[in-house]
Amino acid sequence: MFLFIFFIASELLVPVVILQHFGRRSKLQVWLLCIVHAALSVLFWALYIKTKAYSGAFDAPANIYGLMLMTGTVSAVMIPRGIFIITHFAGKLLRRKTGGCIKWLTDAGTTIASAVFIIIAAGTLYGRFNVKIDRVEIPVEGLHDDLDGLKIVQISDLHLAGFHSHGKVLLEYMNIINSLAPDLLINTGDFVSYGWREFDSYDTILSRAGSRYGSFAVLGNHDFGTYHPYFNDKEREHNIRMINQKVKSSGYTVLNNEHATVNVGDAIIGIAGVTAVGRHPDISHGSIDSAMQGLGSVDLTIALSHDPNHFAEAIEGQTGIDITLSGHTHGMQMGVNGKRFRWSPSQYLYPHWNGIYRSGRQYHYVNRGL
Repeated sequence: MFLFIFFIASELLVPVVILQHFGRRSKLQVWLLCIVHAALSVLFWALYIKTKAYSGAFDAPANIYGLMLMTGTVSAVMIPRGIFIITHFAGKLLRRKTGGCIKWLTDAGTTIASAVFIIIAAGTLYGRFNVKIDRVEIPVEGLHDDLDGLKIVQISDLHLAGFHSHGKVLLEYMNIINSLAPDLLINTGDFVSYGWREFDSYDTILSRAGSRYGSFAVLGNHDFGTYHPYFNDKEREHNIRMINQKVKSSGYTVLNNEHATVNVGDAIIGIAGVTAVGRHPDISHGSIDSAMQGLGSVDLTIALSHDPNHFAEAIEGQTGIDITLSGHTHGMQMGVNGKRFRWSPSQYLYPHWNGIYRSGRQYHYVNRGL
């Protein structure tokens, strides 16, 4: 209810701010800003009504995609409006005795609001499909000669409903994976955001990507139906069964607190995968020791653990695992990722939030997600 009141208030107050702040400058500017305001309002309320009127299965791809668009629109439209309104009326409040407003404060609010809108709009319309390949060489000490040059391609956090009506884009990504000629294809989970229906028929597209020695996956915390608002215990169990089935039909061997071995020449690779259930900060992980039980002697050990914090909790310095692969953080959808400087708000929750990390002989790579 609070948000709805805010939405209505913003519709009424933005034109007031435009008239008060820009009215004396240029009538053309006022008209243009009012037209932009009206166009964004039409877009917002059309999405709002559509999402509120939906009555089908909650985790249907069309509904989740609509909710994602709604979230993006609120972020790109309503947050900048809030900044615009607050800075203007804060200036009027500070000048309540003399009258008028603080023009530079409203100008600053206009600039910040515009920057927020542009950044979020660019990320939504362009950035989310602007896939880049991060190439990393991991110099494992004492590596078997037959594993020198082994190419592992990792993807993570597909959240497949985001590809609703964009199946060709997902297929293009699978073709990119194949062009890399992976020896191993690894997926570290969060195939969906809420429930198994989001998978739709995308398993047929995901299965187009392959690798020389096999494809392996673990489930992420979203895959367990953690965030579905209507699942009961029975439906949650059914969801887990369906997700496992869909991931398998996508061409992956699913590792639910278990391991698999791969022969590469005379070398043996052990791959152990653990589950991640719950939500931050209360994510429970499967036992890495149980997953590796009975593995025996291998030449390279790779762990798949969706949540990167699990590395410090149970793997780093406590096991002989050579490489751990994780996902989950998304870099919190914002940050700077340069060669000399990297920063994201996610680093305050996940010290390993993106890229390669080393601890002694052990390596940890965190994928920001597809």
